[in-house]
Amino acid sequence: MFQPEYESMDRARLEAVQLERLNGLLARVYENVPTYRRKFDEAGVAPRVVSLEEFASFPFTVKDDLRAAYPYGMFAVPMRDIVRLHSSSGTTGQVTVVGYTAGDIDIWADLMARTIAAAGGTSDDIVQNAYGYGLFTGGLGVHYGAERLGCATIPISGGNTKRQVQVMKDFGTTILACTPSYALLIAETARDMGIDPVALPLKAGIFGAEPWSENTRVEIERQLGITAIDIYGLSEVLGPGVAAECQCKCGLHVNEDHFIIEIVDTETLQPVPDGDRGEVVFTTLTKQGIPVVRYRTRDISRIVPGRCECGRTFRRLERVTGRSDDMLIIRGVNVFPSQIEQVLLGIPGVAPYYQVVLSRRGSMDHVEVHVEVGPEVSFDEIKTLERLRARVSAEIASALAVNIAVKLVEPKSIQRSEGKAKRVLDLRGEGSE
Repeated sequence: MFQPEYESMDRARLEAVQLERLNGLLARVYENVPTYRRKFDEAGVAPRVVSLEEFASFPFTVKDDLRAAYPYGMFAVPMRDIVRLHSSSGTTGQVTVVGYTAGDIDIWADLMARTIAAAGGTSDDIVQNAYGYGLFTGGLGVHYGAERLGCATIPISGGNTKRQVQVMKDFGTTILACTPSYALLIAETARDMGIDPVALPLKAGIFGAEPWSENTRVEIERQLGITAIDIYGLSEVLGPGVAAECQCKCGLHVNEDHFIIEIVDTETLQPVPDGDRGEVVFTTLTKQGIPVVRYRTRDISRIVPGRCECGRTFRRLERVTGRSDDMLIIRGVNVFPSQIEQVLLGIPGVAPYYQVVLSRRGSMDHVEVHVEVGPEVSFDEIKTLERLRARVSAEIASALAVNIAVKLVEPKSIQRSEGKAKRVLDLRGEGSE
């Protein structure tokens, strides 16, 4: 562990720390952020609680609050105290801006150092950081954490995949940091270059920034010969470093000395017991620049009951299934792309590349999954292809209780991503059929 005095803290002591920090946060945002002052007044809550249970009566924060306050209206400190600005991409609407004080950056580095250490990283490691640098929080978040742990850090960023492989081979990279879909592309590119990815000195990878299935983990570990660790974060809360798996790979430890996590029912928005699935809600206890109170992430997950064998006492978040706003409703059944992925990657002959294509047929929505076949499957063998297509279709229907059209496509025909993979292609606005 990087900080065992916190990561294995006794539960009663941890909750006392959370309560003290929570009251500091509530006072700070009430005093400095007009949006929170208004929300607290409208909800009839004072900026102080006597127990963590009482906190459930406080109002939520949503992304539209940050958008409405664009660019700096949610900041809780003067701009002279801000040393770093990041923002969202704005692909789903007005961008949101997050600011960090020097203290925030210091804490962020600690939390990312915890993340890399949980994956087995030490100061002897060489970390190849293939997350994008710039306004996206992934690149610099990993970078500062790797340096805080004492690792040799390669700030290569995303893209130029052949160079990624060559650097990995020449520099002796031991830990890879990128999206899981990009890790698969790196493995594929290495083989195309005549380099066996399993023979590289890599030992572990820390992967996040997009939902991925357990079968994708198995595929990455098989193709790269490494331990693949899931990490979690979002810029509105901090960036990467909010939670991470350890080598037990049984849920992501939430850094609860810096965050309060809640899981709420997606319909009633009431907290659900540990073990029940719902929407993930975070409160930042120590962030100074732009703290958030009960921020609705839209991510769907649950708290894993029980304690982890690694010795960390922080509660664990199950792998995020998907986002509530990415959920597909197919003939009344809720389906996330990661569930389809989990099924596909358990079928021999199917490559780890797929796309869910939404189109319009008359007045009805039509869903079709395009699935790439593996190189061992000949596209000229019609009967073989039809058996494979039928099996894919049957296994999706069995696992998800819904029939979805399946189309097999040739190897390398689905576009690869050097960042976040685009799993859903929505053509309904293009007048198809």
